[in-house]
Amino acid sequence: MKKLITSLCLIVTLAIGSFGVGWSGDFQKGLDAAQRGDYTTALKEWTSLAEQGDAKAQFNLGIMYERGQGVLQDYKTAVKWYALSAEQGDALAQYNLGVMYEKGRGVPQDHKAAFKWYTLSAEQGYAKAQFNVGIMYDNGQGVLQDYKTAVKWYILSAEQGYAKAQYNLGVMYALGQGVIADKVYAHMWGNILNSNGHKDGKKIMDYLLKQGMTPSQVEKAQDLARECIKKNYKGC
Repeated sequence: MKKLITSLCLIVTLAIGSFGVGWSGDFQKGLDAAQRGDYTTALKEWTSLAEQGDAKAQFNLGIMYERGQGVLQDYKTAVKWYALSAEQGDALAQYNLGVMYEKGRGVPQDHKAAFKWYTLSAEQGYAKAQFNVGIMYDNGQGVLQDYKTAVKWYILSAEQGYAKAQYNLGVMYALGQGVIADKVYAHMWGNILNSNGHKDGKKIMDYLLKQGMTPSQVEKAQDLARECIKKNYKGC
């Protein structure tokens, strides 16, 4: 079975409060402008704040330079602003900086640096970063391959409802990588994905049936899936 090994998922939404608020009026003015497509005004407001050290403004400038909104697309300048924000502990900026290093945008490709920034973001609880740290342990990119640690990070991400992590966790249980092979738990995660409308869940379930999963095991997995959803994926 193939895992979802693509970890290059750049956050392209502007900072709107996922990891804290307390903005100045100028930040809100920039945000209002950006949301109506007035990137020139947003750039003006956020540049002033970013130069004064405002981490959220720095992150949003990184987004604008990354996407070419109100400015010419410039990966190197995007990295500059992401780095300034990331160094202040902004989880989204840390994640995006990790993406830039992993993909080699604006900086030389560097898996070790990507792993560093993903980990800092993941440790703050950001699900996509947790998934990417899991991927890097799974594939041995920027760190020694370690399936057991990959599973740890997939679990943290999966418990937040991140579908890609739930899929990879199901695969790990199906193949016995980092955990003792367990068809029931593998099917549980596939069932959860399928219940939430993700087609990849059926791939896991079909694979397990071909591997000789019994009807009683399927029934048990279905029961566990229902319980897990009720618990909002915690402690599954």
